[in-house]
Amino acid sequence: MSTPVFTLGQLAEQLGATLRGAADQTVDGLATLQDAGPSQLTFLSNAQYRKHLGSCQAAAVLLTAADAEGFAGNALIVANPYLAYASLSHLFDRKPKAVPGVHPTAVVAEGAQVDPSAAIGPYVVIEAGAKIAAGVSLGAHCVIGARSEIGEGGWLAPRVTLYHDVRIGKRVVIQSGAVIGGEGFGFANEKGVWQKIAQIGGVSIGDDVEIGANTTLDRGALSDTRIGNGVKLDNQIMIAHNVQVGDNTAMAACVGISGSTSIGKNCMIAGGVGMVGHIDVCDGVFVTGMTMVTRSITEPGAYSSGTAMQPAAEWKKSVARIRQLDDMARRVKQLEKQLAAVTSSGNASSDA
Repeated sequence: MSTPVFTLGQLAEQLGATLRGAADQTVDGLATLQDAGPSQLTFLSNAQYRKHLGSCQAAAVLLTAADAEGFAGNALIVANPYLAYASLSHLFDRKPKAVPGVHPTAVVAEGAQVDPSAAIGPYVVIEAGAKIAAGVSLGAHCVIGARSEIGEGGWLAPRVTLYHDVRIGKRVVIQSGAVIGGEGFGFANEKGVWQKIAQIGGVSIGDDVEIGANTTLDRGALSDTRIGNGVKLDNQIMIAHNVQVGDNTAMAACVGISGSTSIGKNCMIAGGVGMVGHIDVCDGVFVTGMTMVTRSITEPGAYSSGTAMQPAAEWKKSVARIRQLDDMARRVKQLEKQLAAVTSSGNASSDA
């Protein structure tokens, strides 16, 4: 695959940016501010990296108008350099393009519907009643279960598994190892013996969703597990049965959401967060890393739990003090009672 090359003039036009410098300067890639070479484009979006701007060797830098002041090199001036970088990154993406058609080793069941423009890779299995829309790409060894549907422009990396009755919207990206529609963890206890509950719901995923590698979304016990439009799920996330995730919510790696929890729109859930089941999280919530959410969140804002990192010796002292909190609370209450008694006695003497 040949390396794409663009002029700064072309990139400025694409972004609607103000170009300060040579319009015919060519760019053949993207790099960080510290590492960019004379043929690469870079960006400054975080103030802590401003110190590298003076020594930057890039062909040009994406900058705000304020950061461009005093910078002597070529600049593409935009309101949001990081967003501009995100837009241009697709021009330099070297991900191979799949060729439409069904690979000879793929197995497509009778009754499955595959659009002629879809690309079905080696050893893919598509079961009866499944529907694959236009422009879909299925990597090698993907399995699409019975009656499952993938909307237009979907891209599944190799070894993605969709169980039966999974419905996926348009332009959805799913990375390798993801399992969508596995049976939820549902059991009823009968005198100490666990009796399995059939998971008869499905999974419904909206448009423009991204699902990371080895992430799992369990099917619903009765109704569907639902993922809204524009949701972004990182690697190794666990979404349990009947969870609801609102539009444009993003979750970082290793989050675990227990069954029947509902998460609102435009939330950000940082890495390693755990949520108990059967709670509601409202729109616009940010949960910091490793937080354990044990009750519903009804007001937008940032939420945390646990203790931050300390040197080990200090942490051990903190834990020792935490264990003493109950005893300290009882002693404080006793002191408050004694103080109240003394104060009351003193007031009585003054009145006399």
